[in-house]
Amino acid sequence: MTIEAPRAALREEVPVLDLSGLDQPGGLERIAAELRQACLGLGFFYVANHGVPQSLTDGMFAAMRRYFALPLEERMADLMDQRFKRGFMPHGLSHSPGYDPDLKESYELALDLPLDDPDVVKGRLLHGPNHWPERQPWLRAAAEPYFDATMDLGRRLLAVFAVSLGLDHDYFLKFCNKPMMHMRLFHYPPQPAGDSDLLFGVRPHADLGMLTLLNQDPIGGLELQKRDGEWVGAPYIPGTFVINIGDLFRVWTNDLYISTPHRVINRTGKERYSVPTFFCLDYDTPIACLPSCLEAGATPKYPEVKAGEYVESRLSRSYRDPAEFNVAA
Repeated sequence: MTIEAPRAALREEVPVLDLSGLDQPGGLERIAAELRQACLGLGFFYVANHGVPQSLTDGMFAAMRRYFALPLEERMADLMDQRFKRGFMPHGLSHSPGYDPDLKESYELALDLPLDDPDVVKGRLLHGPNHWPERQPWLRAAAEPYFDATMDLGRRLLAVFAVSLGLDHDYFLKFCNKPMMHMRLFHYPPQPAGDSDLLFGVRPHADLGMLTLLNQDPIGGLELQKRDGEWVGAPYIPGTFVINIGDLFRVWTNDLYISTPHRVINRTGKERYSVPTFFCLDYDTPIACLPSCLEAGATPKYPEVKAGEYVESRLSRSYRDPAEFNVAA
């Protein structure tokens, strides 16, 4: 059974927040109020005038198209390592019970840390050095400055989130010294018509960290599930990022800000590319219900948890062992 394409989301369902006034008097408070309304609604919104230069986006997408056009044998030389979760991730490696493997491939990177970093020595998830293709230095040249720019955007948004919850603007930033940043360079082949309703570019899921910053190409394919169960498409808007909240905000806010299920289906017959940056806080950040989100006489719905332990327990369920794959797979 083929899943029918949903209607496009309305602007009031997934609003566009203009960040150009963020540093002007009253701008932070105004944008925080808009963000709060978006989070109380679908939990997805766009940001425009976000500060990430278009030249970095163009360079990132050009490098991705070049890399994923390489023969599979060359990309398999960069196969993701199990220890640091960096490198090439072929089709079939991302798999969830009840669904076919996601119809996508990716290149994985994160905050680049040396082997002697204390958190790397401890073996903490997402802490370690990046793995770069030796014969394609242009991928690293495009990805590193783009990664740094999205980290800056993530920090700016954390200030907006804090104010939206009645906190000082730097409340989350103090837990952002060595953030668990995870960036994925995605390539989606065209999805064959008439496929099973268990096959997706990305199966329905909700993100698990703090927030996701998605840069998508004009092909589209991202679909969001409203609170009433209806699916809507998140159209491409030039010059914007799509932002959504993750499950850790449910713990922070006692379910005031709830993450939204979403999926990707590439119905266009064309190659699709996107770059999500998953932004989380430092590993040891204590995540617990914020006082501003707890009504008088109420109790927190979730126990306190460290950010890293939460992400690690959730993320470890999503991958198969790379050792199972070879060029013929």
